[in-house]
Amino acid sequence: MATWTHVYPAAVPIPVDLFVSKKHPGLNGDLGFADSQGNIVFKVNFDKLSKSSSKRVLLDASGNPLITVFRDGKGSWQGFKGVNRTVKKLTRTELEVFLVGEISRESTPDFKMKGFAFQRSCTIYRSDSIVAQTSLMYKLHQIYAGRSKFRLTIFPGSVDHSLIASLIISYMEYAISQLNILEFR
Repeated sequence: MATWTHVYPAAVPIPVDLFVSKKHPGLNGDLGFADSQGNIVFKVNFDKLSKSSSKRVLLDASGNPLITVFRDGKGSWQGFKGVNRTVKKLTRTELEVFLVGEISRESTPDFKMKGFAFQRSCTIYRSDSIVAQTSLMYKLHQIYAGRSKFRLTIFPGSVDHSLIASLIISYMEYAISQLNILEFR
């Protein structure tokens, strides 16, 4: 049974698998990230009160807003901590992620995202190191894997898990807008 009282550590010394699905118990169809015990670690709310229909709020297990991501009028994705647009904006450009406030003319991206969204496959890099990656959930004797559930593995390091989860949200939303055929079901 999923619970909302589980608090997740920001950094752990081993890889962490999070299972991404809209079918976690108690989420009522909202996208959720659960740990290997089935505890909800992150939940994604679609902000229905916002003028922007593409606004997503990443909540922690207790329901506190961590990061809000949305598509601006120019087609770029932006993100910021919490609910207010005041701290550390993030911008996605061709699946390269720059932490705003740290961008210079000769700046390299803080993260790069590469993968095949239709297969729910995405690898997030910081420089040449893999920070996290997603993969479909296969079962024994299953020829085709459904795309409604996939695994997010976050490798050890100093990367905030909520930032990685918000990057996955942006990546999947970008893929939906580009391919116009992807959908979480």
